[in-house]
Amino acid sequence: MSMQVFGHHVYEYRKGLRSLVLHTISGNELDAAIKRLKIAEIDYEIYPVKQTDRMNIFFGAKESVDCIRAIGKDDLNAYTPEEDFMLGTMLGYDRRQQCERYLEQRARWEKRKAVLKDGFDNALD
Repeated sequence: MSMQVFGHHVYEYRKGLRSLVLHTISGNELDAAIKRLKIAEIDYEIYPVKQTDRMNIFFGAKESVDCIRAIGKDDLNAYTPEEDFMLGTMLGYDRRQQCERYLEQRARWEKRKAVLKDGFDNALD
């Protein structure tokens, strides 16, 4: 089933419905996916999903894939709220929902930063 969805994502990209796709695939399907992308001359970047046999494949317009490479983080959980917002927008997610998600993530990010700073300041006392 995953390769059928992958094929549909390739179709959507080629028809201009998406400029960037994120598809998660099992490791045993990776070679077939890469072959398909190379034949279609579609730029891609692959990152392993931590502690699984799955892979995240970003593919689409070179500029979009280059943005993923420039961020340079192979774990989506390591993205800052701003990077996550940019990724969601590039993937075509609803902008309003992305704004809500960003504000929630930013608040959690600031809270974690404050807790870490407080812990560091207390350690110096």
